This record gives sequence, structure tokens and C-alpha cells, in this order.
Amino acid sequence: MKAQILATVASAALLGGCATVQDNMAMTDDPVESAAIPEGTGYFASESTLPFHAPDFTKISEDDYIPAFEQGMAIQKAEVQAIIDNPAAPTFDNTIVALEKSGRMLGRVSTVFFALTGSNTTPRLDEINTEISPKLTAHGDAIALDPELFARVKAVYDNRAAMAMTPEDAMLLENTYDSMVHAGAMLTQAQRERVKTINTELSTVTTEFAQQARDAMAEQPVFFDSRAELAGLSDADIKSAADFAAEKGQPGKFAIALQNTTQQPLLPSMENRAAREKLFNASYHRADGTTAIDTRPLVARIAALRAEKAALFGEPDWASYTMYDRMVESPQAALDFMGQMVPALAATQRREAEVLNEKIREEGGNFDVKPWDWYRYANMVKAERYDVDDDAVMQYFQLEKVLEDGVFYMANKLYGLNFERRTDIPTYHPDVWTYTVFDADGSELGLFYFDPFQRPSKRGGAWMSNFVEQSYLWDNKPVIYNVLNIPKAPAGEPQLVSFDNVNTMFHEFGHALHGFFADQKYPSLSGTATARDFVEYPSQVHEMWVTYPEVLRNYAKHHETGETIPTALVEKIEAASKFNQGYDFGEVLEAALLDMKWHALSAEQAGAIDTPQEVSDYQARALSELGLEVELVPPRYRTSYFNHIFSGPAGYSAGYYSYLWTQMLDHDSRNWFLENGGLTRANGDHYRETVLSRGGTMDYNEMYRNFASRDPNVRYMLAALGLIGGEGSQQGSGAEASDGALPADTTGTGPGEN
Repeated sequence: MKAQILATVASAALLGGCATVQDNMAMTDDPVESAAIPEGTGYFASESTLPFHAPDFTKISEDDYIPAFEQGMAIQKAEVQAIIDNPAAPTFDNTIVALEKSGRMLGRVSTVFFALTGSNTTPRLDEINTEISPKLTAHGDAIALDPELFARVKAVYDNRAAMAMTPEDAMLLENTYDSMVHAGAMLTQAQRERVKTINTELSTVTTEFAQQARDAMAEQPVFFDSRAELAGLSDADIKSAADFAAEKGQPGKFAIALQNTTQQPLLPSMENRAAREKLFNASYHRADGTTAIDTRPLVARIAALRAEKAALFGEPDWASYTMYDRMVESPQAALDFMGQMVPALAATQRREAEVLNEKIREEGGNFDVKPWDWYRYANMVKAERYDVDDDAVMQYFQLEKVLEDGVFYMANKLYGLNFERRTDIPTYHPDVWTYTVFDADGSELGLFYFDPFQRPSKRGGAWMSNFVEQSYLWDNKPVIYNVLNIPKAPAGEPQLVSFDNVNTMFHEFGHALHGFFADQKYPSLSGTATARDFVEYPSQVHEMWVTYPEVLRNYAKHHETGETIPTALVEKIEAASKFNQGYDFGEVLEAALLDMKWHALSAEQAGAIDTPQEVSDYQARALSELGLEVELVPPRYRTSYFNHIFSGPAGYSAGYYSYLWTQMLDHDSRNWFLENGGLTRANGDHYRETVLSRGGTMDYNEMYRNFASRDPNVRYMLAALGLIGGEGSQQGSGAEASDGALPADTTGTGPGEN
């Protein structure tokens, strides 16, 4: 998914494809002299001279960012003023296109800066982020809420019936007008001023939330005194824990870094129940005041500010306000969609808990299953029923082979793409790989960066974004990066990846394909510039190829013997995929419902939640009302570290349901692919033509019908998850692809972040 940089501005379609004076504004009627626009200086003042205009990290220093941001804002301010001052009558070209072209220097520095604050930050970058974010928000508001600018935009919009426009032109006009109205252009002056104040404060507190949530994960590892407490972990994991503890100043101990989700990946292997509970509770109570980091005061303020802002627009709550441009048109529609799953899911949770309790008794335990036990005993049951050993499965997945012989192979067979590794492009970290992507006709399609490994300077999750957007307006081809958080193997060890991370790699590259196949004139409509509840769909559907026989045979090779993963093992993986959906699917649904609970608050209700304890109390009440077994299956993210919905002025707020909605589209699409022959160029070309190349240029329901020739049906998802009877969507070799309930894990600012 692309990062939602400067959400207030981007939502107004003002920075998405932006330009500087060096590129000239190209207004067609009485253009303003370029001398009226200030000149930029420094690295970001002009396009990079590297291939595809990729950023040259050898020429960028931390001292460049503040001047570039300040110059970029000044230039865009002057460019917008030139639009306002243009004596010619407002036209599509001299107002809408000119606005689309504005701010390009600001766009360049923003894409690089926010890429680094997510994937390779430093204390200085964090300081800059804290300083610049409210300034950027105020800058965006000054543009989006300028009454003179809106008068010109409205004049063009009101004349649209008499204008000859392409469909993409018409969508750009509609988006520009709608986003300015949504930003507050039609409010009173007093209301607009209050919106500006709210937006600036939201920018500050959501940036602070993101930084504190990251620190609570990256800077607060869980320490253990003895190797015995870590019994069950591999020698490599224990060595990594010992090395990490020494790095953190406690040699002789063992330290485990927290991952971004509530559940932690090492829990199933840990034999010591007290140690499991300790690790789980450190994750569960992250940033909730148990330690020095407490994000709850920030949550209270974010919820209150959002609800107040919604009220200024006459909306009952933030969810109603923010869902104006979604595929799902209202909060109630999203709740109805999710609510239909609750009864069957609750029954599944209770049934699976009883199965696990029986297993605990068999193993000699005298306790009932708790969240820190769940996956350990679920994996035992899976191993017993389906004879699946996750560690044994992992031996077939080497990182480089998964990428080049799996992900890239899939892209070649479906779309005809080819890839060439290159070492001449500077990167922001030594672990980043780069590839030129070639289209089926041999032409260069774009540039791809792959950043796979976990590190303290990187926030949790996985995501996709662009350094350069595809745009015919600027004749730019896409420069795209995928970021993951795969634990790096110790030196000399093979770099193996878990099956979940294999899914994540296919998922994130699905986002990348959405960006590479962009076919738009205007950058603000290009590629993944789509609604929150649509953008995850193309990425999720590419997970179906993980266990597709032809693809799997090409990349799943045992790292020692070279043996292809046995068909019988794949069938077991697929058969096991429906087991444990009470937890796997349940934690995602609970997080989505918790998100809606926070953003269904009225201004009065949100204002009454003004202490850390009231935040905790409201979360407890909200979860108790879901009708699910939340004590056994807590949400994937609890409030205090729910980065998706509290990081950034909007983020995925009132939008985490998108992972479920797009999963429904995904399973329906898998059914279409398999009914039409599976992994074929004809199918890939059809999907590229009807979905992947369309960006944000048309209605999403129409887009889906153009692809599938019908509306999507939820039954394929429910059947695939084992929540209803039926075949569901099928893989070529058997049951539904594994991990159907877990979208690839990627946090709040870009596609693929769940």
C-alpha cells in the first residue's frame, strides 16, 4: 500500500501529484510569470538524475529535510496563489490541472522523508517529524480551506455538464471538489478556523502516538534470566535473544523484541507457561501505563478531536464523516457486514477453546486455555490432526527463492513481467535490494525496492509505497518499495521465512503490482490512490498463488536437500488452514469492531473520555459488547498500540473493517480465477485491464463488475474460513489458501498494513 503522506493535504488531492516552479505550472490561460514563484534550492529542488528519478540517498542528509519542506511549502503556496490571481476565467486546465501540478518539490521531499521515518528512522528524523507534521497540516489546510481557491474550483465544477472531458478528467474534477468540501470549504469562517486548529493538533498528537507506540515495541524488549525459560525455542532464536540482551546492556540475559500484534510469534514454541504469560502480557499491556509509556491520554484527545471535527460538518460521529468516499458507503453498512459473522465466529471460538482444553488435559495440564497458551496448543492439535510442523514447513522457504522464484515467477506467468537485480541504485539501508521491472513487451515498467528485515529503526508490520508515482502528466514511471519485518537470520545461517511471511511477501507485491500497472495521467488518481476499503483487495487476491501448485513447485525447495515441498505437505497445510479461525479471524474482526466503537462516539461521548482510566474502561465496555470471546481471543491490536487508527490524522480510522471487506472481494475473485483456468496470461491480462490499471479513476463497484461480470458474494469467504458449509474458493490442489483470515501485517500509513 502507498504511504498516506500529509493526510490532510493528500485528502484534498493537493500533494498527490504535485509540482514546483522548476517544472512550471503550465496554466493555459494567461500563465503567471515563473519569476513570481520562488526558486527551490538543494537536493529536492529538482528531479533525481538516477534511473526512474529514484532518490539518490548518497546525496541526501538529515539537514536537507527542514529547508526542503519549508521551500516546498513556500513554492506551493505561491503556485496556488498564482492560480487564484489568474485573471482568466476558471477552467479545468488553469485551475484543476494547475492545482494537480502544484507542490512537486514538497511531494519529493515528503515521499523520501516519510519512507525513512517508517523504515529506517533516527532520533533526528523523529524530531523533524514532530516539528514538521503540524506545519504540513496547517499548510494543507490553508490550501484546502482557501475560499478564493474554492470559488474557482466550484466554478469549474458547476460548469462540468458543459465541458468536454475524459473520464479521468471528470474524476479529477469530482475528487478535487469533493475533497475540498470534505476538508471544510463550505463551512463558515469560524468553523474553518476551528477545523484548522483541530487538524494541527491531530497532526501533533497522532505523530506522538505513532512514535510512542513504536518505542513501546522497539525499545521495551522482554528480558528473561535463564535459557531454561526459553525452552522450546531453536538454538538460533536463543542465540539471537542472548545477543539482543547484550546489545541492550544486559549480557548474560535473554531478550525478545515485541512484534506489532497482540500475539507474539515465539509463543507457540515456548514450553515454559510462566514465560509465555510474561511475554504475552508485555505485548498485551504495551503503552497502557504499565510501563513509562502510556498512549491513553493521546487516544482520549484523538477521539475527542475527531468527534468534534465530525460535528462541525453536521455528522454524528467520525465514522460517518470519514467514510464519505468508501466502497462501503456508511458505518452501518460496515457494521452489518461484520455483524453477520459474529454468531458463527463466537461459536467457533468456544468450540475451538474446548478442543484446546482437551489437549491441555492430555498433556497433563491443570488449567484452561488462555491467550498465551492458545497458539501453542492449537499448533499441537494442528500437528496431530493434519501432521503440520511449522518449523518443518519453514525449511522449504528461503527468502531469495520465495521472492525471485515465487513472487516474481507468479508475476511472470500472470502478467509477463521480468526482473533484473541491480546494485547501482543507492538505497537507504544496506539490506535493501533493488530490481528493474520489465513489462511483457520488454519495456521498462519501473523500479522495485525490497526491504525485508526487522530492525529497531523500523516500525512494525509490512507495507508498500512509492518514491515516484506513475503519471503521464510528468512522464514518470513508478518507483515502488515493499517493507517487511522478517527476523534476520544469524550470520552464516540460511535466511528462512515463515509461511506467514511468505503470504506477506505475495500480499505486499500485490500492492506493488497495483502501482506498477498504474495507467493514469494524474498522479493523485494513480495506482493505489483508491479508497481504504478497496486498496487491500488487489494485494490480498495475490496471496492465492502462494500454494498454487505451479508456483509452489518453482520456489518451495528444501534449503539443504533441494527437494520440492511434498504435495502431501501442501495438502496438509491447506487442510489445516480452516482450523483456528476462531482466533485467526476473530482477532481481526474484534479489532475492526473496536475501531468502529471508537469512531462511533459523538462529540459529547468522546469528550467524556478524558483520563487514561476512562480510555481503558471504554475499551473494556466496547469489547464486552461484541458478543465474542474477547478474554480468550483479544483483538489483534488493543487501543494503546492500535497504530492503524490512531497514527496519522485519519489513517485507517473507521477503516480497519477494510481488511475484512477486501477479503470478501479477494475470495470471490479467487473463485473467478479458478473457474477460468487459474494462472494464465489471459486471466492476468484481464485482471490488469479491469482492476490493476484503473487506479482511482472509476466507481469501485463498477470496476469489480467489469472484472467478474457480477457483484461479489460473501459466501466464498465464509466457506473458506470454515464459518459456513460449502466449498468456498478453492486452490488448484485442494482447499482454500492458508492464512485466509490473516491479511498481511502492515500499520496505518500504506497499503497492506494490517
